[in-house]
Formats: sequence, C-alpha cells, structure tokens
Amino acid sequence: MIAVFSMTGDDGMDYAEIRREAKRKMKGCRVCRECNGLGCIGEIPGFGGLRTARSFIRNIEALRGYGLIMNSLSHIEEPDTAMPLFGRTLSMPVMVAPVGAVTLNCKINGDAAEEELRYDLAVAKGATTAGTLAFCGDGGAPYMYEGTLAACKACPGMVVPTIKPREDARIIEKAKLAEAVGAPAVAADIDAATLINMRLLGQPVGPKSPESIRKVAESVNIPFIVKGIMSADEALQCAAAGAKAVVVSNHGGRVLDGMAGTADVLPAIAAAVKGKITVLVDGGIRSGEDVLKMLALGADAVLIGRPVAVAAVGGGAAGVALYLEKIRRELSDAMMITGVADVRHVSADILMKLK
Repeated sequence: MIAVFSMTGDDGMDYAEIRREAKRKMKGCRVCRECNGLGCIGEIPGFGGLRTARSFIRNIEALRGYGLIMNSLSHIEEPDTAMPLFGRTLSMPVMVAPVGAVTLNCKINGDAAEEELRYDLAVAKGATTAGTLAFCGDGGAPYMYEGTLAACKACPGMVVPTIKPREDARIIEKAKLAEAVGAPAVAADIDAATLINMRLLGQPVGPKSPESIRKVAESVNIPFIVKGIMSADEALQCAAAGAKAVVVSNHGGRVLDGMAGTADVLPAIAAAVKGKITVLVDGGIRSGEDVLKMLALGADAVLIGRPVAVAAVGGGAAGVALYLEKIRRELSDAMMITGVADVRHVSADILMKLK
C-alpha cells in the first residue's frame, strides 16, 4: 500500500504556509509553483540562471527526458531508502546542496551575518532531523564560512563545508578548519571559478588543476569532494588525484550559459568512475521521482538546492525537515511502484528515454 504523506509537520507547520512565508520574505526568488528557471532568467544575484538561463532550464528538461517504468507486480511493500556515506548511514540518498550569500541571493532583509548563520543552522538542523547531510557554503565575506563552521559545531558530523576555488593554500586552510570542527567531509565547488557573486565581493577565485585536487586531498584526513564535474575525463582525473567523491553539477546554471544538463552527462561519468569514488549529482531535482531517475542514471546520491532554500527561509529547520521528508516519501513510493527494493541497487531498466 502506498503511503500517504501529510504536508503538515509534527509541529503543525503546513508546507503551503512555508512557501507563502518564503515568498513574503524573499525578493531573490519568486517561489514559483514550478521551479524550472523560466521565472528568474538572468537574475544573479538572485536564484536565476545565467543570461538566458538555458543551463538551469536544461537541467529540468534533461530529467524530464526520461520516463519511469512501473513494475506493479514486484510486491515491494517497504523499500529501503537508507544509504551509507562517509562512515554513517543516511535516511535517504538526498542531501542539501550548498547555498551561500543568503541576503545577496535570497534578497531578504536583516543583518547579513545573522541571516547567513540563521540559514546555515536551519539547513543543518533540518537535514539532521531528516537523517541526512547538509552541504553549507562559502562566499566573499568571512561571515559566510563562519556560519558554515558554526553549523558544523551545532550538528556534529552532519555538515559538509563547501569551499570556493580560492588559492590552494587558502582552500587547505579552510579545509583544515572543517576537519577541526568534526565535518565528515569537505568539498570545493570548482565550478564557481567565474561566479559573478564572488567578483562582486572582490574575492579571487579561479580554475583548478588535478595537482590542486591532489594537494588538498592529501592535506586533510577527511574525504575531499570535488563539486562541478561535467565530464567522465574530469571525474577520472579527480579519482586519480585522491578525491573521494565528485558532484556532477553545472552550479545550477549560474556560471555558464548553454550547458548540457547534469542528467545528460551523468551516465557516462558513472560508467567511468562508479565503484572507484562516490558519484553525487545536483541540478533540477524537484521530486522523489527525480531522485530515483538520477539513481537509475548512475548516481549514488543527489543534492537539492533551491527548493531547500525556500523551505529554510519560509520555515527554518522544521521547514527543511518537512521538505526532505516529503522527498523521501515520494522516493519510497516511486521505488515501490517501479520494483526497486533498495536505493543502493537501482537498475537503469526502470528508465525509458522519451522521444
């Protein structure tokens, strides 16, 4: 029997109310009925995609290009959504993607440092309640990474700090701070090398090399994750350099226009490195069905950004937990009806490429 998910949390919080509150507070996101990039084209700072937003939009389209195939006779009543990652067992293969510079991107009122900290604590505590990890960000002002480290301390072992592609020595310095506060892993979003927001804040970032990845990976005692990989060749280079995971990502379509979608490139990347390193993916994931599609395309787990940010701004930690539980229930239902017993073993046979 398929479970019926309540859109109300244990504290009586209603998901529709969360969205209404987020829409009232946020000027950098319209909280559209469907988060597909069409309502915020070119709005950076803000949550939009760069220039024509084709990269953001393609992430959505690429996932829609696949259809799930039912297997109603499988008799799987309780699918297992749990997955091991970095020495712990998560309740689901879904994590929070890093979002930084909250007052700049969400365009909400208030003291910038206080709002950044409030956001980081909301996603960290909400993810922890839901039994999963939150990636928290870095940015052009010191308080941005300070908020991430504070979230690490508040939720030990449940926050993955994500560092902008600064000079190698600076990345290592920040990675060691993450290690010191008990982070289970640390990441660098190397696809932020041309990010407009960093330029606006006068922070030097730039492209990285395999030597840089190796240097950072060898400098810390926790797994190093490289976020912003869009080719099998680069994934192989990251694996050879000592990275423990890659995030297939085009930075939500915010750094380069006209890119392929993450679901377009994921199968080739997974074929090249899955089993050697962990394969994560973000971009356009809006439902439990989307999560299952990404797993069938080869991902070990996914990250979700913009919708979680809406939940955090509109409902704090409780809003984030409610949203993530919604996604977990949708994933469980999709697994049940497609005959998938375990998220660690999802066959590509449940997908059909649509014409």
